[in-house]
Amino acid sequence: MRLGMIGLGRMGMNMARRLLRDGHEVVAYNRSPDKVIRIAAEGAEGATSMQDLVNRLSPPRIVWLMLPAGGVVDEHIAELASLLAPGDILVEGGNSRYTDDIRRAAELKSRSIHYLDAGVSGGIWGLEVGYCTMVGGDEAIFHHLKPILTSLAPEKGFLYCGPAGAGHFVKMIHNGIEYGMMQAYGEGFALLEGSPYRDHFDFGQIAHLWNQGSVIRSWLLELLERAFADDPRLDGLAAHVDDSGEGRWTVEQAINSGVATPVIALSLFARFQSRDDNSFGNRVLAALRREFGGHAVKTAAAEK
Repeated sequence: MRLGMIGLGRMGMNMARRLLRDGHEVVAYNRSPDKVIRIAAEGAEGATSMQDLVNRLSPPRIVWLMLPAGGVVDEHIAELASLLAPGDILVEGGNSRYTDDIRRAAELKSRSIHYLDAGVSGGIWGLEVGYCTMVGGDEAIFHHLKPILTSLAPEKGFLYCGPAGAGHFVKMIHNGIEYGMMQAYGEGFALLEGSPYRDHFDFGQIAHLWNQGSVIRSWLLELLERAFADDPRLDGLAAHVDDSGEGRWTVEQAINSGVATPVIALSLFARFQSRDDNSFGNRVLAALRREFGGHAVKTAAAEK
């Protein structure tokens, strides 16, 4: 299929590469032109503006956004709404809040433009492994885009979740669970680090061991093993753990729904607390965010 990809950051660039490798035609645009030049050298068509991108596509056009959540997405959608035609398809693949999707879908429907929200998980490893994709919106449009979703995702790695907002709602809960899992690993390794046996422990070997058939084996533990291989005590990291929004939204949703989520809530609060200390457990969390998502971290030197 032929589509436009707007936003060539950590996720968007590799998603464009994965689509190109599977035979799709990608027209790419990014506000910083160096990334457009880079992906054009790999087989994409480079666009100099959103108008240029739309002009290079034939109706019904497919445009996929991979941008930071919030105002920048609304700015791009507002401009695209004036450029696209009835029957065209806009996919928001970032980490937007699901309530924004409901609003955007209604606004675009008035112009007869289709809107899908796609929660995408895979981080910097998605190019190799594939992107787990959770989709909301018109189910008929979801089926129309299956060739693209099939190329992006691993086998059985995408799902139609329901009407507008459902895809990003599922992704929001996914990220809330991620917060709790990471917090448990951080606290567990902090207990190991604070034990009387700490000088005997090789944390990388323990992470590797726990992935050999234990009930807590996971991809996160594999990534933690990698982090310990590079820095056995994570001394090079500061215990500063950012949160990117989805954890907060998950806790707010729990309050609104009257559903108890104490683990997720406390894991969010622990991230707030991390900005005031330098505990080993929070260095584990910082290392995990860097390993799976390429998120920026603070070094120990920078904190001094």
